[in-house]
Amino acid sequence: MKVIVLGAGIVGVTSAYQLAKSGHEVTVVDRQPGPALETSFANAGEVSFGYCSPWAAPGIPMKAMKWLFMKHAPLILRPKLDMAMLAWMTRMLSNCTSERYAINKSRMLRLADYSRIALAELRAETGIAYDERMQGTLQLFRTEQQLEASAKDVKALAADGIPYELLDRDGCIRFEPALKHVRDKIVGGLLTPKDETGDCFKFTNALAAKAEALGVRFAYGTTIRALDVEAGRVRGIITERDPDRDRERMSAEAVVVALGSYSPLLLKPLGIRLPVYPVKGYSLTIPITDASRAPESTVMDETYKIAITRLGDRIRVGGMAEISGYTNDLGLARRSTLEHSVTDLFPGGEISKASFWSGLRPMTPDGTPVIGPTKIAGLFLNTGHGTLGWTMSTGSARLIGDLVGGGQPEIDVTDLAISRYR
Repeated sequence: MKVIVLGAGIVGVTSAYQLAKSGHEVTVVDRQPGPALETSFANAGEVSFGYCSPWAAPGIPMKAMKWLFMKHAPLILRPKLDMAMLAWMTRMLSNCTSERYAINKSRMLRLADYSRIALAELRAETGIAYDERMQGTLQLFRTEQQLEASAKDVKALAADGIPYELLDRDGCIRFEPALKHVRDKIVGGLLTPKDETGDCFKFTNALAAKAEALGVRFAYGTTIRALDVEAGRVRGIITERDPDRDRERMSAEAVVVALGSYSPLLLKPLGIRLPVYPVKGYSLTIPITDASRAPESTVMDETYKIAITRLGDRIRVGGMAEISGYTNDLGLARRSTLEHSVTDLFPGGEISKASFWSGLRPMTPDGTPVIGPTKIAGLFLNTGHGTLGWTMSTGSARLIGDLVGGGQPEIDVTDLAISRYR
């Protein structure tokens, strides 16, 4: 079929590659001049097949109240008169129960483990290099209370057969030797050894080149104005390359919406209510000057919800959740929090040479992405991955490839569809 993929981030490019492999004629449309220039540009670098949990969890409402008054808070809320924000937060709070957490965590682990297999096969197939490492994620606990609270995650990992290991202080240092300099600041950790790391921007650009070799056309610098729908079926999209020119129609038999946080805005005029809202994250990228004081893989600082990841000769420090709508400004206070976490655990780096970035993560209230068909024939969604777009991209792309082509996905997708919000 003739398929249009909307969005050239990690989710859109992996979808396009998979669809082209299946024999479809694929065009990717994006307003940016190249791939992975928004949310996929400088994310935390984690590929977290085991360390993936819904933000909506038991106890989060009380923690959120405390975080709002912390100097280095993992959550920043800037309330405004925005009904979409209010509706999203209300739905998220309704998912902060033990029962909902277990359901949502299981969904996420199922898709993440499927993506682990898909990424390994794609890497072997293409030979793409992206500063990848396969050494696991260490969720680092600074307090006994954090260590005890990890029991719910351990239970979910065990139930889904995901490998894990609880480590004491010495075990953490054996896994990440640089932590020996701050041993008194940690009490233990939860290791998920199947997790990986890698530069999402490098991967997406390399895969886009592979997709082009398969015949995928990339229409960069193109603004998507609307979906073209007639008699309950998608017929293509309406685009605009230059504001002074007339709008153009691109026809297709199927359209995949992979626009991240901007997906709901495109779908709303069609009566499709997609509960995805932007949650801004920040990152620093720091050159490594002393490898003995740098992480080997990913360390997740549980206190500040910040990931510190090794990417070749750089450290990527990413995290925080700022609920402030579609704003992408760089707040100096957020940089201060990132700097505090990384220098507290890995002192001695060239923090003055760090580059600062922010991106909008497309979050659903339950933490699970939305993948599958809509009420409009030929219109499919692959969005709402939140902080785990890099982690879940390859598995999500396989599912979309199967669904668009009318095939049977290899894992259950019924609870990933938008219909779960009815």
